Amino acid sequence: QVQVVESGGGLVQAGGSLRLSCVASGSISSISDMGWYREGPGKQRELVAYITSDDGTKYRDSVKGRFTISRNSAENTVHLQMNSLKPEDTSVYICCMTIATGLSPSFTNYWGKGTLVTVSS
Repeated sequence: QVQVVESGGGLVQAGGSLRLSCVASGSISSISDMGWYREGPGKQRELVAYITSDDGTKYRDSVKGRFTISRNSAENTVHLQMNSLKPEDTSVYICCMTIATGLSPSFTNYWGKGTLVTVSS
């Protein structure tokens, strides 16, 4: 069984910073892409950033220059450092990892439950 669990959300003032973490556990053979999505009032689920197995990264335009995604493949973790936070960043942030298990050679996307980030003005 594979589980993906986020942590690090909270309440922060505009201009502040938070660091989100996500760890996968279970019967993991390998992990390809790791990414962060967000959803909440006023927006559908959207990709925030992702990082590939060889550390290539991609960010949505609204967070470029403010957010940094990183990974530690040996620990099955991905992190999102969020700086210069804005009220419009308020969302539930959800981790997704593309994982191959011992049960199948195919990769499957696994989603966490999310961690709430609230940015006050």
